Amino acid sequence: MGLLLTIQELSKSFGAEPLFQDISFTVSDGDRIGLIGPNGAGKSTLLGIIAGRISPDDGEVIARKMARISYVAQESVFEESATVSEVLASQIQNLDEPERLARMAETLGRVGFEDVNAEAASLSGGWRKRLAIAAALIVKPDLLLLDEPTNHLDLEGILWLEKLLGGARFATIVISHDRYFLENIASQVIELDRAYSAGLFRAEGSYSVFLDRKDEYMRAQSQRKDALDNRVRTEIEWLRRGPKARSTKAKARIDRANELIGELADLKSRARTSEAGIDFTASGRQTKRLIEMDRVSYSIGDRTLFRDLSFTLGPGQRLGLVGPNGSGKTTLLRLLMGELQPESGEIRKANALRMVYFDQNRVQLEMDVPLRRALAADGDSVIYQEREIHVASWASRFLFKKEQLDQPVSRLSGGERARVLIANLMLQQADVLLLDEPTNDLDIPTLEILEESLLEFTGALLLVTHDRHLLDKVSTLVVGLDGQGGAERFAEYAQWEDWQIARRSQSKVSSKPAREKGSPEAGKKKLSYKDAREWETMETRIMESEHRLHQKQALLEDPAVNTDGPRLKQAFEEMQAAQEEVDTLYARWGELGAKLA
Repeated sequence: MGLLLTIQELSKSFGAEPLFQDISFTVSDGDRIGLIGPNGAGKSTLLGIIAGRISPDDGEVIARKMARISYVAQESVFEESATVSEVLASQIQNLDEPERLARMAETLGRVGFEDVNAEAASLSGGWRKRLAIAAALIVKPDLLLLDEPTNHLDLEGILWLEKLLGGARFATIVISHDRYFLENIASQVIELDRAYSAGLFRAEGSYSVFLDRKDEYMRAQSQRKDALDNRVRTEIEWLRRGPKARSTKAKARIDRANELIGELADLKSRARTSEAGIDFTASGRQTKRLIEMDRVSYSIGDRTLFRDLSFTLGPGQRLGLVGPNGSGKTTLLRLLMGELQPESGEIRKANALRMVYFDQNRVQLEMDVPLRRALAADGDSVIYQEREIHVASWASRFLFKKEQLDQPVSRLSGGERARVLIANLMLQQADVLLLDEPTNDLDIPTLEILEESLLEFTGALLLVTHDRHLLDKVSTLVVGLDGQGGAERFAEYAQWEDWQIARRSQSKVSSKPAREKGSPEAGKKKLSYKDAREWETMETRIMESEHRLHQKQALLEDPAVNTDGPRLKQAFEEMQAAQEEVDTLYARWGELGAKLA
């Protein structure tokens, strides 16, 4: 696979604070790179530099001649009146009409849009994200840059994106904190962090392989530090004896001693890490039944979100709530908060129940107040677990620096705003935590601290999240909403996923309309007999073709193949042919679908 992109000694600072310095790495055709790192490490800035939207302070990005690079930002914004088809068409205006229509059909088939005349700005967050990805794909990029693409996608959308990237021929660099997503799509992982001597650490393989390689690296760093400690101690004792640098040998030793002292200081500086101090305060209440949902139903207009939903929450129970966007997850939390009333059924709560709510839209935060007021509204200190803590110390617990205290909340990053909200929630004693998408914008180290805090919380928890790792690690029960009034209970997320697959299969079978003898199938009036027969088998053919593609891709990873030049060449050519077959089928699917629209 050919070299696509070279990043050489790239540096970028904001003010006096360096984000990263002298980082270098390469990207080759077909690479699927997961880019991770703590908040503030400069991941989004790095992606912006590669996309040509931000200028570096030093260094350069060298792309292969004629390489096409597409970029999808965290927030997807479109013109107010632009339709889905207009957004896509605007990306390929240089193509002639037949090619443009074919591109549109292929892309729409892959992304799953049914209403191409819908206004882009009116779409839900998840579908706006899909449209932004479609607009990036339609130019047939050599490299696709994705910044936190899973933030607005529901679980079904994340699975769709995993499948899309897993079968793609283009290279990808994706910033994500979703560990299952990284595990499923990444062929290598790069962590951007000043803790590494090169400013980053790169490992070939999945996210779990990266964790193993990182652990080995950190152990080697620790052993190097211990060895330097001993060596420097010896050299310092020698220097204290006041050696004269008269001989060349003595001067060289003094110079070497100073080099070792400097290396040790640098190693210790990079080894210092900070983590957010997340620890929710439980009330300690031992009431067995804190919340009871008894056959609760709720509808919006003529659409039933859930029907006859029942469950009980007590101390130590952690319920994960899953379902597609619009299935009623946030509505259920608002019912529990008393902001809405059920159409039928009953919600029973323990007397004087204390509930703490994390709103995914973060409306509790005032954007124009300084950080110190957002953290301590009534003075220069807060009361946490019966102790008074100065606002500067409280801010430091959540990784904020003193100079940030007078900055308005509006200037904080998404991850920083999430930490402010968590800090405020920690000041409240809770019987029940209601957390609506708390993981958005949080980096992986903070997510791991959040997980541990939720596991240690002795009250009840109801968690809405698309982070499958968090669901599996924290939840003792998973309730799945299907968005059509149905709900089921599961022991883990994987059971919910299996249930969804089974329901979709049943839906496809039951939704086939009955036909009178000799009459054309309903909905197929615009297709010729030959096209209708092709349409009926298209989905099965695509699934079979994708299965063959995955087999060819797996063959490339076989050590017996990728170490044998001729076999590797043949396997690569077969994989390319399989990918072309998949692309052709998707394009044809889009063309037939367009005839039915």
